[in-house]
Amino acid sequence: MTTQLAQRRHIDAILSYAEDAPSVDESPGTELIGRSWKRCIQEYGLDPSRPRSARIVTQQTLREHQDSVDEFLDVARAGVEQLYAMIAHLGYVLLLTDHRGITVQYLGDRRSDRRLRQAGLYLGADWSEQYAGTCAVGTCIQEQQALTCHRVDHFDATHISLTCTSAPIRDPSGDLLAVLDISALDSPQARHSQTFALNLTQLYARMIEDAYFLRKYRNQVIFRCDASREFVQVNGQYLFAIDESGRIEASNTAGRSLIAETPVPGADESGLDLTQLFECQLQDIWSIPFDQDDQVRAFRHQVSGETYFAALIQPRVASPKSTDSDTSSASERVPRLDALAADDPVMRRTLGLAKRLRNRDVGLLILGETGTGKEVLARAIHDSSHRSKRAFVAVNCAAIPESLIESELFGYVAGAFTGARSKGMRGLIQQADGGTLFLDEIGDMPLQLQTRLLRVLAEGEILPVGADKPVRVNCRIIAATHQDLGQLIDRGEFRADLYYRLNGATLKLPPLRQRADRQYVIKSVLTNLIADGGLPDVRLRADAVSALLAYEWPGNIRQLVNALAFAEATCDGGQITANDLPEECVSDRMPPATEEVNDADGESDPLLDALRSCQWNISEVARQFNVSRPTVYRWMGRQGISLPRFLGNAGRSGDRRG
Repeated sequence: MTTQLAQRRHIDAILSYAEDAPSVDESPGTELIGRSWKRCIQEYGLDPSRPRSARIVTQQTLREHQDSVDEFLDVARAGVEQLYAMIAHLGYVLLLTDHRGITVQYLGDRRSDRRLRQAGLYLGADWSEQYAGTCAVGTCIQEQQALTCHRVDHFDATHISLTCTSAPIRDPSGDLLAVLDISALDSPQARHSQTFALNLTQLYARMIEDAYFLRKYRNQVIFRCDASREFVQVNGQYLFAIDESGRIEASNTAGRSLIAETPVPGADESGLDLTQLFECQLQDIWSIPFDQDDQVRAFRHQVSGETYFAALIQPRVASPKSTDSDTSSASERVPRLDALAADDPVMRRTLGLAKRLRNRDVGLLILGETGTGKEVLARAIHDSSHRSKRAFVAVNCAAIPESLIESELFGYVAGAFTGARSKGMRGLIQQADGGTLFLDEIGDMPLQLQTRLLRVLAEGEILPVGADKPVRVNCRIIAATHQDLGQLIDRGEFRADLYYRLNGATLKLPPLRQRADRQYVIKSVLTNLIADGGLPDVRLRADAVSALLAYEWPGNIRQLVNALAFAEATCDGGQITANDLPEECVSDRMPPATEEVNDADGESDPLLDALRSCQWNISEVARQFNVSRPTVYRWMGRQGISLPRFLGNAGRSGDRRG
C-alpha cells in the first residue's frame, strides 16, 4: 500500500469513528485513543484531512518554558541521559516536555536530524493534543496516564509511521509536571512490539519523579518504604516527607495511592499521620535507624494488613567545626581542603591524606594531568598548616630557562656573574624559608639541579651561586608533575634517590572528566570567579550544566575556569545558557540538512533559508538553531556560503541590513 493511500484510509477511519460508524479495516487501538480522536474533532475542531506541519516554538519561547522547569531539568538530566543510552541504538529519540507539551529537552541522532525535525521529534516541538492531535505526549497530558500511541493511533495521517510512548511525571502535590516520551520514526506493525517501551518509560518516569521529590524535600525527614526489605534502601517505592510529629507533608505518586487506600477520617496529605497509615507509635518511626543493623523496620498497613519495610532519609546536619591540631584526622573539617571537592571517592581519599599530613614535614608528591589543580591543592595544604603565616613560593620547573634555574632557586651573592644584582638575590628556596616551596613540573628539572636539590633536602641548607658558605633553610617541599616519574627514572632522566626523598606520600588528583563531583566543581569555579572579580551574580541554566557535564575537559579545571570566564562575560540576563559556552564545550550540532546541501529531492537548505529569513543576522541564526555564532560560521564555511557583498562585515556584528 502506498503512503498516500494509507493516509487516505486512515483519515476515513477517523472520520467514521467520530461519527460513531467505525471502519472495519481500521479502528483506534484502545478506548483511550478513541476518546482522543473524538476530542480532536469535536472539541478542538481539527480536520484529519488537513495535516499540520510540526510546530517548533521560537528560541525565546523555548527558553521561557525551560526556565519554568529549570530545577526539575537539573534533577531529570541523569535519568534522561541514562534512558537514552539504553534506547538510542534501537532508533529511538527521547523527548521531555513540560506539562503543556512543549519539548524542553531532546536527545536524538543528528544523522536523522531533518526527518526528526519535520516529524516534530525535536527540541521546542509542541505536542499538545490541541495542536498535534492524538499523540503520546498530548494524550498523556489529557488522560493523565502512560500510553503508547502506535502508528495509526495518531490523529495526524503524516504520523502513521511513528510509534511514541509517554509517561507522566508529577510534582509532590500530584500535579502534572512533565511528560517523558520515547519515539521512533519507523516501527514494526505490531502494537505489542512496544510493550517494553511502555514499561521502560514508566520506570524512568518514576525514578525521575522520585529524585525530584527527594530534592524538593531534602531538608526534611523522608519515610521511605517498600514491600521488600532488601530493596527499600535503594529503591523504596513509597516516599513520605514528614514533620517532627509524624504528620505527612507530601508524598510521591505511590505514596498518594497508599493514602487513598486508607479510609481514615482526614486521610489526605494535609492531615494524615504515619501512625494512622501504619499500625505503630511515633517512637517506632524515630527509632528506625537504631533498632536493626540494617536500619530498616517492618510496619503493618492499617487497612490491608500488608507488611511494609521502612527506612528513614534524614536531612544533613552540619557538624560542629573541629579545632585545628597537630593530630588532625581525615574526617576533621579543614575548610580550605574541604572546599576542593564534594563526594568524589578519589578526591575524598586524597584530601583525607592531605589533612593528616598537612602539619608534618613529610615530602608530598602531587600527581595529576595538566590543569587538575595541583598548585591549588598545594596552596590549600600550606594555608591549612602551621606554616600558613609564612610564604608559599611556587616554581614552575618547566617555565624557567635552564640557564637561569640554578640562580633562581638558590640565589646568588653580589658579583657572582656578569649582570648580577649589586646586592645579590635571595633564591626562591630561601624565600620559602619557614613556609612551603612548591615545585611544579618537577619532572622537567635538569639532572644537575636535581643533585643540588637532593642536597638541600638531605642537609637543610643551600649554597647560593658564588657563595662560599651555606645558608640554613627550613621549608617544606611539595612537588608535582603530570609525568610518569618511574619511566623518567628508567630512562635515566630523573634521579631515583630524589624521587624517594620527594615522595614521602603521593596525592593523586583525578582528571575532571572522571570526577563524580563535576557539578560541584563547575558551580564552585563559577562562584569563585564571581567573588574574585567582584562581578554581578550569574546562574547556570540547566542546559548549560548538561553541556558542561557532558564535555570531556582535556584541559581539566584550568580549561573550565577559562570556559566559565568566557561564558560569564558574554551571557545576557544574569544566566549562562549552552549558547554562551565556548564552541568546543558544546556538541557539534548541525542544522537539518546542512550536511546534504543539495538533496536529490530538491529541497532547500535550512541553513541558507535561515540566513536569508534573518537577513544574514548571524546572532539570530545562532539563536534559532540553539548554537554559538562561531558554529554558524563554521557551517557556512563547510557549505561554501559567504556573506553577501553588500553586507561587508556587518553580519559579523549581528547588524541587520536590507
